[in-house]
Amino acid sequence: QLALVNTSAAPDTLHPQALHHYFYNTFCNNSSILECPDVIAFLMDENVFVFFTVLEISVFSMVSKEITRYIADYISTVAWKNKMILQSFHHSSCIEQKSTIGHYRDLGVLFKRCTLLLPTKDRLKFIFKILRGVLLILLQTLIAGWDELECHRVFNFLCDLTNLQQKTEGVITAKPGVCWYQELQLRLFCRQVLLDPWPNQPECHFWLMQLLKPWPLVSQAHLLFILYGPLLPEGEITGLPHTALWHLAKAILLLFGNLQVKGWSTDSMITIMEELIVIPHPWHVENVARLLVLCGSNLCYTVLASKALNGRLLEISRIIVYIILVCEKDGYHMSWAVKLVQEICKVFNTPPEKFYFIQQLENTFSEVTREFFEFSVAGNHFDDRETFQTLCILLDSCAHFHTKFLHMFLR
Repeated sequence: QLALVNTSAAPDTLHPQALHHYFYNTFCNNSSILECPDVIAFLMDENVFVFFTVLEISVFSMVSKEITRYIADYISTVAWKNKMILQSFHHSSCIEQKSTIGHYRDLGVLFKRCTLLLPTKDRLKFIFKILRGVLLILLQTLIAGWDELECHRVFNFLCDLTNLQQKTEGVITAKPGVCWYQELQLRLFCRQVLLDPWPNQPECHFWLMQLLKPWPLVSQAHLLFILYGPLLPEGEITGLPHTALWHLAKAILLLFGNLQVKGWSTDSMITIMEELIVIPHPWHVENVARLLVLCGSNLCYTVLASKALNGRLLEISRIIVYIILVCEKDGYHMSWAVKLVQEICKVFNTPPEKFYFIQQLENTFSEVTREFFEFSVAGNHFDDRETFQTLCILLDSCAHFHTKFLHMFLR
C-alpha cells in the first residue's frame, strides 16, 4: 500500500499544484491506506499536508484516530499557525475581505472536525491554545448547531479565559465615561467576537442575554449603552442623526421586541429605557424622540403610555412634539405620529382627561416653538442659523401633523 504514495511515482515537476493533485487524488481513491502506520509515518516525514487546503485537511481528519491525532499535532505547530492564522484584516477591497472571512470559516470547520472526539472543555482548550483571540467567524462556525447548555459552557469558558465578568463590572460600576478606554475595549470585544458575527437574531439575542443578565437593571442599561450607544464627542449634544442611534435601537428591539417570548417584563423594559436616556447625562429630547421612533410603534407607545398613566403629561407632550419634529426631519409619514397620539388618548378614561392631554400637547407646541425662536434671534452664530432652520422644520411639522389630525376626525 505504501507504494501507492511513493514519491518516485509523483509527477516529475515539483510544481505545488501538480503535487497537490497527485497526493489528494491518491488518498481519495485509496482512503484505506491512511490507516496504515507506514503511511502515517510517510505523511509525517514528507509533510504531505503542506500541499492541501484547509478544507481538504479537515476531510482527512475524520478518517481515523491516528490521522486525527497527527493533524492536531500538525496544525499546532508554529510554522502552520504563522502561515494559516496570522492574516491581515485590513483589506483594500471587498473581495479580499470575503476571501479572509471564508478562510476563517474553513479553519472553523477544520477545528470542529479534528476535535470531534474530544469533550467540550478539551475542544475549547485546543482551539484557544492555537488561536488565542482569533474568535470571530471561527467561534461562530465551531459552535454552530450546539445546544444552549453547551453554548452556556462556551460563554463561561470565555469569561474565565478573558476575565470578561471582572472587566465588565469595572466599567459598569464606574461613572459613565470615566473609564472610556476600557469601555471601548469591552465594546469592541463583545461586538466583534460575541454579537456581530451572528447572522440570525436568536443567536445574537442569546449572547446579548448572557452579557446582560448577571447584572441589575440599572447596570444592564449602562452595559447596553456601552455596547451599542453612540460614541459621544465632548460637550453638550443636541440632535444626533439616526445613524448614531440605529444600533442601539436594533439592540433594544432584539431584547424587547417580543416580551412574552423573550422573558422580559414591561416594567423591566421601561426601567432600562429610563436609565438609558440619562447616560452619561440626560439626553436632549430630540435624541430621546429619535430613539423611540427607531424602536417602532409598539415600544414607543409602551414607553409613552407608561408615562401617561403616571401623570407625566408635561414630559410626554414634549417628547411627542419632538417625535413630530423627527418625523418631519427624517422623512417619516406624519400619519404615524397621529396614530400614536390617538392610541395614547385611549389611555385616559374620561373626556376631560383626554381634553387636558390634547390641550397640554398644543401648549407644548407653542412653548417649544417660542424656545427655538428666542434662541435663534439671540445671536448671529452658526448654531443660531441651525436653530432657525429647525424652527422652520418644526412649523412645517406642526402644520402637517394638524392637517392629518383634523382629517382623521373629519373623515
